[in-house]
Amino acid sequence: MGKKVIFLADMESFYASVETARNPSLRGKPVAVCGDPALRHGIILAASREAKAYGIKTGQPAWEAKRMCPWVVFIHPSMQTYIDYSIRITRIFEQFSDRILPYSIDEQFLDLTGLENIFGSPHKIAAALIELVWEETGIRCRIGMGENPLQAKMACDCFAKKTSGAFFELSSNNYAFYTRPLPIKSLFGVGHRMERNLNRIGVRTIGHLAALPRKMLQRRWGVNGEVLWLNAHGIDYSTVDPDTAHEQKGVGHTATLPRDYRRQQEIELVLLEMTEEVCARTRRLGKIGATVHLYCKGADFNNPTGFSRQKKLPESTATAAEVFPTVRTLFRQHWNRMPVRAVGISLTGLTVYSQLKFSFGSCYRQEEILAKTVDMVRERFGKTCLFRASSLKPGAQFLQRAGKIGGHDS
Repeated sequence: MGKKVIFLADMESFYASVETARNPSLRGKPVAVCGDPALRHGIILAASREAKAYGIKTGQPAWEAKRMCPWVVFIHPSMQTYIDYSIRITRIFEQFSDRILPYSIDEQFLDLTGLENIFGSPHKIAAALIELVWEETGIRCRIGMGENPLQAKMACDCFAKKTSGAFFELSSNNYAFYTRPLPIKSLFGVGHRMERNLNRIGVRTIGHLAALPRKMLQRRWGVNGEVLWLNAHGIDYSTVDPDTAHEQKGVGHTATLPRDYRRQQEIELVLLEMTEEVCARTRRLGKIGATVHLYCKGADFNNPTGFSRQKKLPESTATAAEVFPTVRTLFRQHWNRMPVRAVGISLTGLTVYSQLKFSFGSCYRQEEILAKTVDMVRERFGKTCLFRASSLKPGAQFLQRAGKIGGHDS
């Protein structure tokens, strides 16, 4: 069997590119998509190529971007529009392959193995895809190619985005040559914390990591160490299977707060609202979760604090009444009493719901009936027709975030 041909197609500055495509008068101008600059939501979500030239980058506060480029054009995000454009791009890709796996709203994997006799060489297919996406959407597409998804991702992120042709190929033959000189933070799977951990043992480049014994990394970081060693060598056993997109392993919700939250009562109120949102989405999938994960980020940019912890629930469930006590326990155990700027909750270990798990008449069964009743009422009359009275208290975010997609206006 021949080598796999895997593409990762990434859309350049996707949100900003969509806004420019919708309004051609913005072309050539520094454009930044962000929430309300008057609130904490004024965080840069995407910056055009021209804005990036001034040093503006994703995750930056709007006020800082304005200081770097006084004439930057701020655009309020329109999440439903971005979703619609993403779907349009998928339809373009479907003209070439039915093996497509969305990785994010602006990135998609394509398996084009065996299609060379139909569409030509991989380079020719990539050029055709890039041209079609531009012609039909006005968005620039960059493509990385590899023999597996990891190589394609690395080819795109580390090289295709920086080449004039917007295409780059990695393979088992050239992976070491191109990637080993790169800084360790360039390796897929290495975040800020892992970068610091690796720096402490003298690992500065991907080549340094690749030279370490596999068993040493296994002993130090377990499965994560094993995966990092494989990534450093360009080894990836995963496939581009469209069915995996439907095998959702968890449901999560993360929010940047409109201001620094200092009071425990206000933080826990937001956590309760987010727990209800996560549980409602889990119920819509017809599933229940076994493990809850809590993420909390401190407000100090210069001295980052926070935590990320998870805990197995006493019993798999999808009702806030059963999940929130564990969320609250995790928060009280690990919060350092410092101001909080972002929180996140996820429910994982999903399994298909079975009524046999509840004893009839139990309090758990009653909570489940109540939760599903609320779901039905909201589905018919709208999300804000029924909510907790506590969501009227200071610090609550339910009413402000209702009707939004990804925390932004739809």
